[in-house]
Amino acid sequence: MKTINKMIDAKSVLIAVFALVSFAQAWAQPRVNASAGRSEYIEVEPNVKLHVTDLGEGKPVVLIHGWPLSDAMYEYQYSELVKNGFRVIGITLRGFGKSDKPYGKYNYDVYADDIKVVLDKLKIEKATLGGFSMGGAISIHYVARHNSAHVAKLVLFGAAAPVWTQRNDYPYGFSVESVNELIALSETNRPQLLENFGTIFAASETSVSKGLANWLGEINLSASPYATTQSLIALRDTDLRPELAKIKIPTAIFHGLKDKICSYDLAKQMNAGIKGSVIVPFENSGHGLFIEEREKFNAELIKFAR
Repeated sequence: MKTINKMIDAKSVLIAVFALVSFAQAWAQPRVNASAGRSEYIEVEPNVKLHVTDLGEGKPVVLIHGWPLSDAMYEYQYSELVKNGFRVIGITLRGFGKSDKPYGKYNYDVYADDIKVVLDKLKIEKATLGGFSMGGAISIHYVARHNSAHVAKLVLFGAAAPVWTQRNDYPYGFSVESVNELIALSETNRPQLLENFGTIFAASETSVSKGLANWLGEINLSASPYATTQSLIALRDTDLRPELAKIKIPTAIFHGLKDKICSYDLAKQMNAGIKGSVIVPFENSGHGLFIEEREKFNAELIKFAR
C-alpha cells in the first residue's frame, strides 16, 4: 500500500511539474501585437493631435468631414472601402470630434496644413482625397495650396465651394447676412443652430431615418463651440474661385440635386472652374448624399478611386 501511495504521490508531482513548465513556456511566448502599428492620434503641431481612422490595405483614400461633423460621419463608407481593397484614412479636423480643440486660428489654411502634416507622417502617396461640404472646400484648398502633395485624385461631396456665400458677381449660396445670423445663433444657442440645419439637411423628411439623424446630431454636438463658430466665419469669407484653375488632377463632383445647404449651382460652378472635372448627380439626395443614397455613393466612390 505504501508503495502504491508513493507512486501516486510521484505521479502527482510529475503532473504538477509538467503543468508549471507548460505554464512557464506559455508565459514566456512573446505576445503578437493585434494592431497594425498605426496610431489613432497624430500630432500636427506641439500640443495639437488629430484623431485619425486608418483602416484596410491597398490604394489610399483620404476622407475629410464637413462642418461640424467628424471623421465618424464616414462609418458606412469605411467598411465598403476596406472590403473592396482600399486603405481608408479619415482625418478629423482640429476642433471637431475626438481631435484636440485648442484656442487659436481656425481657417482653411490651418486645416489644409494640418492635413499635409498627417499625410507626410503617414507617407501616403497617390491617394484619392475626398471632402464633404466644408471638407470639400478644404480639399480644394489643400490641392491648390500644396500642389496636390500625396494626392492623385480629388472627389468633392456636396462641397461648400467655390464660394458658400453670395457676392456681387456670384448669386449662389446663402447671403452674407443670413450667415451672420447663423454665427450669432452659434454663439447663443448652438443646439438650435444644429437643429435648424438638420431640418434642411436631407432631400425630404423621410430620406434620412430618425436613428441616423440622431447619430449625426450627436457627432455635431461633439465639436468645439469655438471651432463651430470660427468655421462658419471661414465658410462665409473664403472665396476659392481663383484656386479652381490650379486643380490639375482628375476630379469628380458628387452633388445632390435637392441640396438646400450647398445648392446644385455650386456643383456647376466647380465643374466650370476645374478643367476636366465631371459631375455625378444624386437625383434623390439633399446634402446628406453619403447616407441618403449610400449604395450609389459608395459604388461611385470606389469606381472613381480605382
